[in-house]
Amino acid sequence: MKPVLVLVGRPNVGKSTLFNRLTKTRDALVADFPGLTRDRHYGTGRLGDRPFLVVDTGGFEPTARDGIMVEMAAQAEQAIAEADILIFLVDGRAGLTAHDREIAARLRRVGKPLVVAVNKAEGMRQEIVAAEFHELGLGELHVISSAHGEGVRSLLDHCLSGFADDDEVEPDDRVPKIAVAGRPNVGKSTLINALLGEERVIAFDQAGTTRDAISIPFERNGKRYTLIDTAGLRRKGRVFETIEKFSVIKTVQAIEQANVCVLVLDATQEVSDQDAHIGGFIVESGRALVLAINKWDAVDSYRREIFKREIARKLGFLGFARHLYISALEGLGVSGLFGAVDAAYAAAMTKLPTPRLTRALQAAVEKQSPPKHGLFRPKMRYAHQGGMNPPVIVIHGAALEHIAESYRRYLEHYFLEIFRLQGTPLRVEFRTAHNPFVASKK
Repeated sequence: MKPVLVLVGRPNVGKSTLFNRLTKTRDALVADFPGLTRDRHYGTGRLGDRPFLVVDTGGFEPTARDGIMVEMAAQAEQAIAEADILIFLVDGRAGLTAHDREIAARLRRVGKPLVVAVNKAEGMRQEIVAAEFHELGLGELHVISSAHGEGVRSLLDHCLSGFADDDEVEPDDRVPKIAVAGRPNVGKSTLINALLGEERVIAFDQAGTTRDAISIPFERNGKRYTLIDTAGLRRKGRVFETIEKFSVIKTVQAIEQANVCVLVLDATQEVSDQDAHIGGFIVESGRALVLAINKWDAVDSYRREIFKREIARKLGFLGFARHLYISALEGLGVSGLFGAVDAAYAAAMTKLPTPRLTRALQAAVEKQSPPKHGLFRPKMRYAHQGGMNPPVIVIHGAALEHIAESYRRYLEHYFLEIFRLQGTPLRVEFRTAHNPFVASKK
């Protein structure tokens, strides 16, 4: 599981700059829905072969009483609760402030691993700029410059050192791992309970196997599954209770763990931008997908038609996924979910022989050739499978670096259709053969 680094500090100390430096992008994953402010960003980063999640919490006002600062503080508090390690940013040029002391006192009570980063220290002597921050009594200080990258590598090495050899549960590729994702109050918890409480379903009494998502092994009709809950499922005796709050971090981690994601939509509400955000991250992660449109029994025929049009318009990029119309509360259509999950899992894990792939490639090119680049047209010779979950097709040939993105998408759709791989995205990679005579040309 990726460790979660949460950036905390008062406004204007450089948290967003450090976030951009760590993720190498400003909009890796931005969550925008009621109860989650735009100042809270989620992204992924990597230090060598060690991936991590990073959260920018916005300005933290632990003593705020009203206004938008209360909302920002609430979101920062939630991120702090989900953190594996906290990075407390202070401004080395402004010096230690009363606000910094308030935040330090709050973070000290949390009891999470904590690192103090003295930012904006470019061009300054480290021992001088860090001197007064020792007063906080929070241990070793790291003097950095988010804008210039100074000291950031050392900071990351320190933060991730405890996670370098993190022991994770070895996945069993034969057991489909299903993540149930979606916005708040769309019926995820009800669906989870329906999946676990159906007749002929055996749920094993096993504690959560990961830090931030609960994995529940269960069996249905003699077939084993692992359900990864994103709503904070807890076990109390034999009764499953859910926390009705949405955690982006847990959802991101659950999606990355899963083989198949079930994206739950609420038919009584409009398809939102956040539905598209979650769907986009599922596709970006290469996970197989089933769309479960919940509360279908609560809407009339007119609303059903409108909702289908909204899906086509806002979630058209999820066209590879099967759509199921269900009522988790009444149990209608829930049993069909397993068939869709099995089909999506089989598609994601399919093995495609090289001869079949090459013949399909030739047929695709014959149907629509790649556009010319200058006087020459890229030439594709053969294809083979380069991976599963999602299926990766590697195409070899000449001048393939000039193939347009639109033609790559055409090939992806063609392969999905010709091999009937419903429920999984597919990746196409190009490998251009090296010309041994290029270096000898004068």
